[in-house]
Amino acid sequence: METMVQSTVPLERFGYLPVDNVQALASKNLKNIPSRYIRPEIESDVVSADESLQIPVIDMSKLGDDDEQNKLHFACKEWGFFQLINHGVANEVMEKMKTDAQEFFNLPLEEKMVCAQVPNHIEGYGQVFVVSENQKLDWSDMLFLIGQPAHLRDTRFWPTNPPSIRETLEKYTLELHKVMIQLMKLIAKNLGTDPEMLLSLFENEIQAIKMNYYPPCAEASKVLGASPHSDATALTILLHANEVEGLQIKRNQKWVPVKPIPGAFTVNIGDMLEILSNGEYKSIEHRAVVNPEKERMSIASFHNQKMGTQIGPLQDLVTRNKALYKTVPVEEFRRMKLTSKQDGKFMIRKMKL
Repeated sequence: METMVQSTVPLERFGYLPVDNVQALASKNLKNIPSRYIRPEIESDVVSADESLQIPVIDMSKLGDDDEQNKLHFACKEWGFFQLINHGVANEVMEKMKTDAQEFFNLPLEEKMVCAQVPNHIEGYGQVFVVSENQKLDWSDMLFLIGQPAHLRDTRFWPTNPPSIRETLEKYTLELHKVMIQLMKLIAKNLGTDPEMLLSLFENEIQAIKMNYYPPCAEASKVLGASPHSDATALTILLHANEVEGLQIKRNQKWVPVKPIPGAFTVNIGDMLEILSNGEYKSIEHRAVVNPEKERMSIASFHNQKMGTQIGPLQDLVTRNKALYKTVPVEEFRRMKLTSKQDGKFMIRKMKL
């Protein structure tokens, strides 16, 4: 296992306002949920009842074939989401990640709070994107960590219980980095851009891991586990950690529930890749709903350009079409994202020319 060291270079100096622990709140079996969690606006949302409407499935083992390569292009261009099967990550690595995450969230609150967020840091146990005292809150808790590169980790926030979780995270993040690199090569081919140029932006990528815990809620139809948003990343690779569904994507003004395939990853295009592709691929708004009776868990891996690079349309794509987005340093892009609440595709609105 690679040695984890305390980072000497702070990645971010942004923090979020502390909020109540939702898992502890849910354990009280409250008759009335606090008003900050109630979302009157979702009553008018339309959720698709079409069982046949599902995101594409991509078989990574077949991506050397033109047909599967074309399916990947279609999925990225027309859906922005797909399920990835035969991805090469060993089942035992995935199952161990699920088990260790479950064990962490099962710990008493005081043990989890050893990893709690502190002022001016985004990592740790708590909640992200809480930037004002009056914004609505999500019915969820999370553990947010920088997984790669190793020198950017802040090990104060890495749990030591369960005892295996650090080694598990190390293996898991390295395996997902490999998956991301392979997908980026294929995406570059589909976009008609230079794979080496695109991959050079992700050699020492910033990879963050967010373990999400959505407690059951008696008023589940009135709350959200995650507010509607698009990811600011290039790619997000999601592992559904138990059998409870909750992810929904926005398509044609309706919310489409995602039915995860056992052993698959759910992959989505983020804002960075929409910008890099000059709009050829689009990031997609999505949200998480909660279950009235069962807890839900997921583990999201966010893959971002390395520090010191520029985020903007790839140059060889701009020569064919006019640039549709600004070009800014990755540090400025992250600052814009991390100092705002979740609000649909607001990053794309900010970056559009």
